[in-house]
Amino acid sequence: MELTTDSFDEKVLQADGLVLVDFWAEWCGPCKMMSPIVDELASELDGVVVGKVNVDNEPDLARQFNILSIPTFIIFKSGQVVEQFSGSMNKEMLKERIGKHME
Repeated sequence: MELTTDSFDEKVLQADGLVLVDFWAEWCGPCKMMSPIVDELASELDGVVVGKVNVDNEPDLARQFNILSIPTFIIFKSGQVVEQFSGSMNKEMLKERIGKHME
């Protein structure tokens, strides 16, 4: 799910449960590496909403969440940031980070 400034509040901040947001850009090599991993987890994890923010298209969201490097992932739980981390990782590592916040 592509997130924009217009949809972010409704889809992330007002969501019940977990939301993983992937801040990325078209030109970012590690982002391209992570994209299929993020897509796989989106289809595998029940109860977790996954959204992506293109920082080039949504600079206000990148500023709002102080995104200094990409890819950066933020896990929201009931609209609150519970974890933020950057860089590429394998699928199991990302799944583990998300899993820590699942009930």
